[in-house]
Amino acid sequence: FLRLSRKNTHKKKALLTGVDSVSHREGLVKHCFFYYNVFIAFEDTFGGMKMRVMAIDYGDARTGVAISDAAGLLAGYTTVIQSRDPDRAAEEIAKLARERQADELVMGFPRNMDGTEGPRAELYRAFAALVEESAGMPVRLWDERRTTIEAHQILHASGKKMKAHKKNVDAVAASLILEGYLTWRARNP
Repeated sequence: FLRLSRKNTHKKKALLTGVDSVSHREGLVKHCFFYYNVFIAFEDTFGGMKMRVMAIDYGDARTGVAISDAAGLLAGYTTVIQSRDPDRAAEEIAKLARERQADELVMGFPRNMDGTEGPRAELYRAFAALVEESAGMPVRLWDERRTTIEAHQILHASGKKMKAHKKNVDAVAASLILEGYLTWRARNP
């Protein structure tokens, strides 16, 4: 049992709420206000319309998918489609888009560090066309530079062994594509 006196109550409140210091608590409050303002800007821009976004990280053997929440603000659902057949992968993506009620599709697009298109750009354009045909909605191509590298770094930092990265790296990369796109969309209404 903790007895509180009137003296230094702000420090004790911070202790009870699990916050190390008053300045840390103030930082958390500022952080919450930032996301609140992003949400308000979203509401003002889209008139309260909800938009669920699906991000795709296409790969030869595995395709990562990340889908936002109904408000289109946060990544909510991730999965990996195991298929070397582009037609089958496109059908699986279209099925997921229908099941999860995606309103917008965004696919990672390979670019070189200087901004030019990478060697696999045509393959990705062809796959995007397959997905458009299967899902019945346009696919926005999104710069995916460094997403796979960052995904590996995230998995490594979380303690995953390199062998385990294979199972999750595509879903994490899709989440990074989704996060980048949602941030851009919130800043560019």
